[in-house]
Amino acid sequence: MFKRAKMNEMDPKTEKQTDTEEFKIPVNDKRRFNEHGEPVATNIETPEEPVKKEPVKSPREIELEAILKAENERREAAEAKLVGVQAKFEEAKASLEKETAEMRTRLMRSLEDKANQSKFNFLQALLPVLDNLNLAISASEQNASVEDLRSGVSVVARSFEHALAQVGVVPVEAVGADFDPEAHEAIDMAPVDAELDGKVTSEYQRGYRFGERLLRPAKVQVGKAQ
Repeated sequence: MFKRAKMNEMDPKTEKQTDTEEFKIPVNDKRRFNEHGEPVATNIETPEEPVKKEPVKSPREIELEAILKAENERREAAEAKLVGVQAKFEEAKASLEKETAEMRTRLMRSLEDKANQSKFNFLQALLPVLDNLNLAISASEQNASVEDLRSGVSVVARSFEHALAQVGVVPVEAVGADFDPEAHEAIDMAPVDAELDGKVTSEYQRGYRFGERLLRPAKVQVGKAQ
């Protein structure tokens, strides 16, 4: 009786705790919480993806890949060679242009030198003409006869023709030659015997040639048979 009474006299707190434990609901939530009630991440296992196996290449595919690789290597080598050839071409082109410019410069200088030399020679040939003119003037002052004056002028004319001949200027053949419309300019005509028909009978103005070129035609009189 004493024990039963003692059991009936249990602490109310203990009795309340016992009642709570009897109504405890099982929880299957696997999440974890820390001491502050915050959820803690857990490692969730995920199923591994199956490893994809590369398809096995056929011998034909391997052969084609090898051919394609070889072709690409040949193409790259050809492109590199082309670049080298192009560079050499540009270098040769620049060198040729430089040589051409230098040659053109030398040619122009040579032509200028020749032209200047021709002018020099011509002027040098004219100096005796000037000397003869001065002599004619001096002679006319000492002796003013017409014959002396004519002689002096004749000497000057011969000197000048000689100077022209030194640079390639020669007179056009006139009196006694057949009339040539390419070298003669007919001023008038004169009656002549049959054997002089079409020939130059007189020269009014002398014509001159420079090499193969006509400087000016000779002005002449042409004979015409009656």
